[in-house]
Amino acid sequence: MSRAGKILAIGGLFIASIIGTAIVTNGSKSTTNSTIAGESQVQTLRFSMSSNTQHPIYDGASKFKELVEKNTNLTVDIYPSAQLGDDRAAIEMLQLGTLDVSIPSTAPLANFYPEYNVFDLPFMIPNEAVADKVLRSPFASDMLEMLQSRRLIGLDFWENGFRHLTNSKRTVTNVEDVKGLKVRTMESPLHLDAWKALGATPTPMAFNELFTALQQGTVDGQENPYPNIALNNLYEVQKQMTDTGHVYTPLVLIFSEATWNKLSASDQAAIRKAATEAGDYQREVNRRVNNDSLDTIKANMQVTELTPEARNEFRQATESVVDKYRDVIGSDIIDSFTNEIAKAEKETATQ
Repeated sequence: MSRAGKILAIGGLFIASIIGTAIVTNGSKSTTNSTIAGESQVQTLRFSMSSNTQHPIYDGASKFKELVEKNTNLTVDIYPSAQLGDDRAAIEMLQLGTLDVSIPSTAPLANFYPEYNVFDLPFMIPNEAVADKVLRSPFASDMLEMLQSRRLIGLDFWENGFRHLTNSKRTVTNVEDVKGLKVRTMESPLHLDAWKALGATPTPMAFNELFTALQQGTVDGQENPYPNIALNNLYEVQKQMTDTGHVYTPLVLIFSEATWNKLSASDQAAIRKAATEAGDYQREVNRRVNNDSLDTIKANMQVTELTPEARNEFRQATESVVDKYRDVIGSDIIDSFTNEIAKAEKETATQ
Protein backbone atom coordinates (compact mmCIF):
# COMPACT_ATOMS: atom_id res chain seq x y z
CA MET A 1 0.00 0.00 0.00
CA SER A 2 1.27 3.51 -0.80
CA ARG A 3 2.03 6.03 1.91
CA ALA A 4 -1.07 8.04 0.93
CA GLY A 5 -3.18 4.88 1.11
CA LYS A 6 -1.88 4.11 4.59
CA ILE A 7 -2.72 7.63 5.77
CA LEU A 8 -6.25 7.34 4.38
CA ALA A 9 -6.71 3.93 5.99
CA ILE A 10 -5.49 5.15 9.38
CA GLY A 11 -7.67 8.25 9.07
CA GLY A 12 -10.68 6.12 8.18
CA LEU A 13 -10.13 3.92 11.21
CA PHE A 14 -9.80 7.00 13.41
CA ILE A 15 -13.06 8.50 12.10
CA ALA A 16 -14.86 5.18 12.41
CA SER A 17 -13.67 4.95 15.98
CA ILE A 18 -15.06 8.39 16.77
CA ILE A 19 -18.38 7.64 15.08
CA GLY A 20 -18.63 4.28 16.81
CA THR A 21 -18.00 5.87 20.19
CA ALA A 22 -20.61 8.54 19.48
CA ILE A 23 -23.16 5.93 18.47
CA VAL A 24 -22.58 3.88 21.60
CA THR A 25 -22.67 6.96 23.82
CA ASN A 26 -25.72 8.60 22.25
CA GLY A 27 -27.59 5.31 22.36
CA SER A 28 -27.40 5.32 26.15
CA LYS A 29 -30.68 5.91 27.97
CA SER A 30 -28.87 7.56 30.87
CA THR A 31 -28.65 10.98 29.13
CA THR A 32 -24.96 11.27 30.01
CA ASN A 33 -23.54 11.46 26.49
CA SER A 34 -21.22 14.28 27.57
CA THR A 35 -20.83 13.41 31.24
CA ILE A 36 -17.59 14.69 32.69
CA ALA A 37 -15.43 12.10 34.43
CA GLY A 38 -13.87 14.64 36.83
CA GLU A 39 -15.14 18.06 37.83
CA SER A 40 -18.18 19.71 36.29
CA GLN A 41 -17.61 22.34 33.64
CA VAL A 42 -20.07 24.76 35.24
CA GLN A 43 -19.90 26.39 38.65
CA THR A 44 -23.22 28.25 38.95
CA LEU A 45 -26.75 27.09 38.12
CA ARG A 46 -29.34 29.75 37.35
CA PHE A 47 -32.76 28.65 38.63
CA SER A 48 -35.76 30.57 37.22
CA MET A 49 -39.29 30.43 38.68
CA SER A 50 -42.49 32.41 38.14
CA SER A 51 -43.66 32.42 41.77
CA ASN A 52 -42.60 34.97 44.38
CA THR A 53 -40.52 34.34 47.50
CA GLN A 54 -43.62 33.82 49.66
CA HIS A 55 -44.80 30.80 47.69
CA PRO A 56 -44.01 27.18 48.71
CA ILE A 57 -42.35 26.70 45.32
CA TYR A 58 -39.64 29.08 46.50
CA ASP A 59 -39.23 27.00 49.68
CA GLY A 60 -38.70 23.94 47.50
CA ALA A 61 -36.20 25.77 45.32
CA SER A 62 -34.34 26.97 48.43
CA LYS A 63 -34.18 23.41 49.79
CA PHE A 64 -32.88 22.24 46.39
CA LYS A 65 -30.22 24.97 46.50
CA GLU A 66 -29.23 23.96 50.04
CA LEU A 67 -28.86 20.27 49.15
CA VAL A 68 -26.99 20.85 45.90
CA GLU A 69 -24.55 23.29 47.48
CA LYS A 70 -24.02 20.93 50.44
CA ASN A 71 -23.22 17.90 48.29
CA THR A 72 -21.43 19.46 45.31
CA ASN A 73 -19.14 22.40 44.58
CA LEU A 74 -21.92 24.04 42.55
CA THR A 75 -23.72 27.26 43.44
CA VAL A 76 -27.45 27.71 42.74
CA ASP A 77 -28.79 31.24 42.12
CA ILE A 78 -32.61 31.50 42.33
CA TYR A 79 -34.52 34.09 40.29
CA PRO A 80 -38.14 34.28 41.56
CA SER A 81 -41.11 36.35 40.33
CA ALA A 82 -40.39 35.66 36.64
CA GLN A 83 -37.33 37.94 36.72
CA LEU A 84 -35.86 36.04 33.76
CA GLY A 85 -39.18 35.47 32.01
CA ASP A 86 -42.43 33.53 32.46
CA ASP A 87 -42.62 29.73 32.34
CA ARG A 88 -42.79 29.51 28.57
CA ALA A 89 -39.82 31.84 28.12
CA ALA A 90 -37.86 29.84 30.70
CA ILE A 91 -38.52 26.58 28.83
CA GLU A 92 -37.27 28.13 25.60
CA MET A 93 -34.15 29.42 27.39
CA LEU A 94 -33.50 25.94 28.78
CA GLN A 95 -33.71 24.47 25.28
CA LEU A 96 -31.26 27.08 24.01
CA GLY A 97 -28.88 26.49 26.91
CA THR A 98 -29.10 30.09 28.17
CA LEU A 99 -30.76 29.01 31.44
CA ASP A 100 -29.96 26.03 33.66
CA VAL A 101 -32.96 25.09 35.82
CA SER A 102 -36.67 25.93 36.06
CA ILE A 103 -39.87 24.66 37.67
CA PRO A 104 -42.85 25.35 35.34
CA SER A 105 -46.35 23.96 35.59
CA THR A 106 -47.32 21.24 33.17
CA ALA A 107 -49.56 23.50 31.04
CA PRO A 108 -46.69 25.60 29.59
CA LEU A 109 -44.75 22.40 28.90
CA ALA A 110 -47.71 21.13 26.87
CA ASN A 111 -46.94 23.84 24.30
CA PHE A 112 -43.75 21.90 23.56
CA TYR A 113 -44.89 18.38 24.46
CA PRO A 114 -48.60 17.83 23.63
CA GLU A 115 -48.50 14.65 25.73
CA TYR A 116 -48.17 16.83 28.85
CA ASN A 117 -51.76 17.97 28.38
CA VAL A 118 -52.69 14.75 30.16
CA PHE A 119 -51.98 16.36 33.53
CA ASP A 120 -54.44 19.18 32.83
CA LEU A 121 -57.41 17.02 31.87
CA PRO A 122 -60.23 18.07 34.22
CA PHE A 123 -61.43 16.03 37.20
CA MET A 124 -58.85 13.27 36.95
CA ILE A 125 -56.84 13.17 40.22
CA PRO A 126 -59.23 13.16 43.20
CA ASN A 127 -56.92 13.94 46.14
CA GLU A 128 -53.34 14.54 47.28
CA ALA A 129 -52.69 10.94 48.36
CA VAL A 130 -53.46 9.70 44.86
CA ALA A 131 -51.40 12.53 43.33
CA ASP A 132 -48.36 11.48 45.37
CA LYS A 133 -48.49 7.91 44.10
CA VAL A 134 -49.17 8.83 40.48
CA LEU A 135 -46.32 11.37 40.34
CA ARG A 136 -43.77 8.88 41.66
CA SER A 137 -44.92 6.00 39.46
CA PRO A 138 -43.41 4.36 36.36
CA PHE A 139 -45.86 6.46 34.33
CA ALA A 140 -44.37 9.64 35.80
CA SER A 141 -40.83 8.40 35.12
CA ASP A 142 -41.72 7.81 31.47
CA MET A 143 -43.18 11.31 31.20
CA LEU A 144 -39.98 12.83 32.62
CA GLU A 145 -37.81 10.81 30.26
CA MET A 146 -39.85 12.09 27.32
CA LEU A 147 -38.54 15.61 27.90
CA GLN A 148 -35.11 14.78 26.52
CA SER A 149 -36.52 14.74 22.99
CA ARG A 150 -36.59 18.55 23.21
CA ARG A 151 -33.24 19.17 24.93
CA LEU A 152 -34.58 19.08 28.49
CA ILE A 153 -33.83 16.79 31.44
CA GLY A 154 -36.81 16.07 33.69
CA LEU A 155 -35.88 15.40 37.32
CA ASP A 156 -39.04 15.28 39.42
CA PHE A 157 -42.64 16.37 39.80
CA TRP A 158 -43.36 18.90 42.53
CA GLU A 159 -46.74 20.32 43.57
CA ASN A 160 -48.73 23.37 42.58
CA GLY A 161 -52.00 21.83 43.70
CA PHE A 162 -55.72 21.73 43.03
CA ARG A 163 -57.13 24.67 41.12
CA HIS A 164 -60.29 26.48 42.23
CA LEU A 165 -62.52 29.12 40.65
CA THR A 166 -62.84 32.67 41.97
CA ASN A 167 -64.89 35.55 40.56
CA SER A 168 -66.27 38.98 41.36
CA LYS A 169 -69.75 38.52 39.88
CA ARG A 170 -71.77 35.83 41.65
CA THR A 171 -71.84 32.70 43.77
CA VAL A 172 -71.08 29.60 41.69
CA THR A 173 -72.84 26.47 42.90
CA ASN A 174 -73.36 24.66 39.58
CA VAL A 175 -72.39 24.72 35.90
CA GLU A 176 -75.21 27.13 35.05
CA ASP A 177 -73.60 29.78 37.29
CA VAL A 178 -70.36 29.62 35.29
CA LYS A 179 -72.01 30.61 32.03
CA GLY A 180 -70.89 33.99 30.72
CA LEU A 181 -68.09 34.53 33.25
CA LYS A 182 -64.87 35.92 31.77
CA VAL A 183 -62.28 33.64 33.34
CA ARG A 184 -58.52 34.10 33.07
CA THR A 185 -56.75 30.85 32.29
CA MET A 186 -53.18 29.78 31.68
CA GLU A 187 -52.04 30.01 28.08
CA SER A 188 -53.19 26.47 27.33
CA PRO A 189 -55.65 25.42 24.59
CA LEU A 190 -56.88 22.58 26.79
CA HIS A 191 -57.74 24.97 29.65
CA LEU A 192 -59.53 27.22 27.18
CA ASP A 193 -61.57 24.30 25.87
CA ALA A 194 -62.46 23.11 29.38
CA TRP A 195 -63.85 26.50 30.40
CA LYS A 196 -65.69 26.88 27.10
CA ALA A 197 -67.31 23.51 27.78
CA LEU A 198 -68.52 24.93 31.10
CA GLY A 199 -70.01 27.96 29.36
CA ALA A 200 -67.42 30.53 30.46
CA THR A 201 -65.52 32.99 28.27
CA PRO A 202 -61.89 32.01 28.92
CA THR A 203 -59.09 34.53 28.45
CA PRO A 204 -55.46 33.32 28.37
CA MET A 205 -53.10 35.62 30.25
CA ALA A 206 -49.72 35.56 31.99
CA PHE A 207 -50.06 35.31 35.77
CA ASN A 208 -48.12 38.52 36.40
CA GLU A 209 -50.83 40.42 34.49
CA LEU A 210 -53.73 38.86 36.41
CA PHE A 211 -54.19 41.16 39.43
CA THR A 212 -54.45 44.27 37.27
CA ALA A 213 -56.83 42.54 34.86
CA LEU A 214 -59.11 41.55 37.76
CA GLN A 215 -58.86 45.01 39.28
CA GLN A 216 -59.80 46.69 36.00
CA GLY A 217 -62.58 44.22 35.18
CA THR A 218 -60.86 42.90 32.07
CA VAL A 219 -61.78 39.46 33.42
CA ASP A 220 -64.37 38.48 36.03
CA GLY A 221 -62.50 35.63 37.57
CA GLN A 222 -59.62 33.16 37.49
CA GLU A 223 -58.65 29.69 38.71
CA ASN A 224 -55.64 28.79 40.82
CA PRO A 225 -54.57 26.82 43.90
CA TYR A 226 -55.20 28.38 47.32
CA PRO A 227 -51.63 29.70 47.86
CA ASN A 228 -51.63 31.52 44.51
CA ILE A 229 -54.92 33.17 45.47
CA ALA A 230 -53.94 34.15 49.01
CA LEU A 231 -50.25 35.02 48.62
CA ASN A 232 -50.99 37.27 45.65
CA ASN A 233 -53.87 39.02 47.46
CA LEU A 234 -56.40 38.12 44.79
CA TYR A 235 -59.09 38.30 47.49
CA GLU A 236 -58.73 42.09 47.26
CA VAL A 237 -60.27 42.01 43.77
CA GLN A 238 -62.43 38.86 44.01
CA LYS A 239 -65.54 38.25 46.14
CA GLN A 240 -66.36 34.58 45.57
CA MET A 241 -64.46 31.30 45.52
CA THR A 242 -65.86 27.89 44.61
CA ASP A 243 -63.95 24.82 45.78
CA THR A 244 -64.00 23.20 42.32
CA GLY A 245 -60.67 21.35 42.50
CA HIS A 246 -61.12 20.81 38.77
CA VAL A 247 -57.45 20.17 37.98
CA TYR A 248 -54.49 19.02 40.05
CA THR A 249 -51.46 20.85 38.66
CA PRO A 250 -47.99 19.35 39.10
CA LEU A 251 -44.78 21.31 38.66
CA VAL A 252 -41.86 19.83 36.73
CA LEU A 253 -38.26 20.39 37.82
CA ILE A 254 -36.32 20.56 34.55
CA PHE A 255 -32.71 21.12 33.51
CA SER A 256 -31.21 22.33 30.28
CA GLU A 257 -29.66 19.31 28.59
CA ALA A 258 -26.74 21.54 27.54
CA THR A 259 -26.01 22.29 31.20
CA TRP A 260 -26.65 18.72 32.32
CA ASN A 261 -24.04 17.38 29.92
CA LYS A 262 -21.42 19.68 31.46
CA LEU A 263 -21.93 18.12 34.89
CA SER A 264 -19.87 15.30 36.32
CA ALA A 265 -21.57 11.97 36.97
CA SER A 266 -21.30 12.52 40.73
CA ASP A 267 -22.88 15.98 40.49
CA GLN A 268 -25.69 14.62 38.33
CA ALA A 269 -26.40 11.95 40.94
CA ALA A 270 -26.35 14.52 43.76
CA ILE A 271 -28.73 16.78 41.83
CA ARG A 272 -31.17 13.94 41.15
CA LYS A 273 -31.22 13.08 44.85
CA ALA A 274 -31.65 16.76 45.79
CA ALA A 275 -34.56 17.08 43.37
CA THR A 276 -36.45 14.23 45.04
CA GLU A 277 -35.70 15.33 48.60
CA ALA A 278 -36.58 18.94 47.84
CA GLY A 279 -39.77 17.75 46.12
CA ASP A 280 -40.87 15.89 49.26
CA TYR A 281 -40.11 18.96 51.35
CA GLN A 282 -41.95 21.27 48.92
CA ARG A 283 -45.09 19.12 49.14
CA GLU A 284 -45.06 19.31 52.93
CA VAL A 285 -44.69 23.08 52.89
CA ASN A 286 -47.26 23.47 50.12
CA ARG A 287 -49.90 21.57 52.06
CA ARG A 288 -49.26 23.53 55.22
CA VAL A 289 -49.46 26.81 53.32
CA ASN A 290 -52.51 25.43 51.49
CA ASN A 291 -54.39 25.18 54.80
CA ASP A 292 -53.23 28.62 55.95
CA SER A 293 -54.15 30.13 52.60
CA LEU A 294 -57.66 28.68 52.77
CA ASP A 295 -58.09 30.31 56.18
CA THR A 296 -57.04 33.65 54.67
CA ILE A 297 -59.44 33.17 51.76
CA LYS A 298 -62.35 32.31 54.06
CA ALA A 299 -61.66 35.45 56.08
CA ASN A 300 -61.85 37.63 52.97
CA MET A 301 -64.14 35.87 50.47
CA GLN A 302 -67.32 33.85 50.37
CA VAL A 303 -66.33 30.20 49.86
CA THR A 304 -68.73 27.72 48.28
CA GLU A 305 -68.21 23.96 48.42
CA LEU A 306 -69.72 21.98 45.57
CA THR A 307 -72.15 19.22 46.44
CA PRO A 308 -71.28 15.75 45.09
CA GLU A 309 -74.10 16.17 42.57
CA ALA A 310 -72.76 19.53 41.36
CA ARG A 311 -69.23 18.18 41.11
CA ASN A 312 -70.47 15.32 38.98
CA GLU A 313 -72.28 17.86 36.79
CA PHE A 314 -69.00 19.73 36.27
CA ARG A 315 -67.23 16.47 35.43
CA GLN A 316 -69.86 15.44 32.89
CA ALA A 317 -69.77 18.89 31.26
CA THR A 318 -66.04 18.52 30.57
CA GLU A 319 -65.98 14.90 29.38
CA SER A 320 -66.01 16.10 25.77
CA VAL A 321 -62.63 17.79 26.39
CA VAL A 322 -61.04 14.45 27.33
CA ASP A 323 -62.39 12.93 24.13
CA LYS A 324 -61.18 15.88 22.04
CA TYR A 325 -57.61 15.59 23.31
CA ARG A 326 -57.21 11.84 22.82
CA ASP A 327 -55.58 12.37 19.44
CA VAL A 328 -53.45 15.26 20.76
CA ILE A 329 -52.16 13.46 23.85
CA GLY A 330 -52.40 9.88 22.68
CA SER A 331 -54.96 7.34 23.88
CA ASP A 332 -52.16 5.17 25.26
CA ILE A 333 -50.94 7.97 27.52
CA ILE A 334 -54.43 8.88 28.73
CA ASP A 335 -55.18 5.23 29.43
CA SER A 336 -51.88 4.77 31.29
CA PHE A 337 -52.64 7.89 33.33
CA THR A 338 -56.16 6.82 34.27
CA ASN A 339 -54.98 3.28 35.05
CA GLU A 340 -52.29 4.68 37.36
CA ILE A 341 -54.91 6.86 39.07
CA ALA A 342 -57.25 3.89 39.53
CA LYS A 343 -54.40 1.83 40.98
CA ALA A 344 -53.46 4.65 43.37
CA GLU A 345 -57.07 5.11 44.46
CA LYS A 346 -57.31 1.42 45.29
CA GLU A 347 -54.03 1.47 47.23
CA THR A 348 -54.85 4.62 49.22
CA ALA A 349 -58.35 3.35 50.04
CA THR A 350 -56.83 0.38 51.91
CA GLN A 351 -54.24 2.39 53.85
